[in-house]
Amino acid sequence: MSVGCPLEAANRGPSARTGRGQTRSGHIYLGGLYPEVQEKIHQELDRVLGADSKGPLSISDLNGLKFLDYVLKESNRLYPPAAAIARKTSEDISICGYTIPKRAQVIVAPFLVHRDEDVFPDPEKFDPNRFLPENSARIPECAYIAFAAGPRDCIVRVFAEMEVKILVCHILRNFSLHSLDSRDRVLPIIKINLQSSQPTRIKFRRRQQ
Repeated sequence: MSVGCPLEAANRGPSARTGRGQTRSGHIYLGGLYPEVQEKIHQELDRVLGADSKGPLSISDLNGLKFLDYVLKESNRLYPPAAAIARKTSEDISICGYTIPKRAQVIVAPFLVHRDEDVFPDPEKFDPNRFLPENSARIPECAYIAFAAGPRDCIVRVFAEMEVKILVCHILRNFSLHSLDSRDRVLPIIKINLQSSQPTRIKFRRRQQ
């Protein structure tokens, strides 16, 4: 994270502690909105973890949940944890004929970057297959920046990704989800963290083992 940057200083405050909560709720909301995707996750969980919904999770188990990885990445593409990333330029730089001077504050919006149609066709579509190995190889570097990128990317990225994966895994091992509000009703609001325009209503139904 950049030093001396007001926006990122704010991100290290209370909003940083709520950011992962917004991320988790986004994953659960989207999981409940697309039953065909949720069914594939359930099948993968049953195959990798077996029928015991209470058993412990190992690193090997988590690494074996490849489709869940694709789902979480696609969720982060649509609803990135940080709505804005601030940096200061270390030198003059020219982009598309415009010169950005040294020490200028630059704000990058992952929410907009992730909706570049040249990189992500039909960008509003929820499609975890974008992150299959053969497809993700075509995504340019820094086109997917859910946790920023480069030497100043999110310092807790690996921990946050693992934490969310474990939580979603435990929920979907035990429940089927049904989101009650469509995406055209739950609109994103861009603040320091991405927030929703209204609470997301989700119905939990215990899975039959």
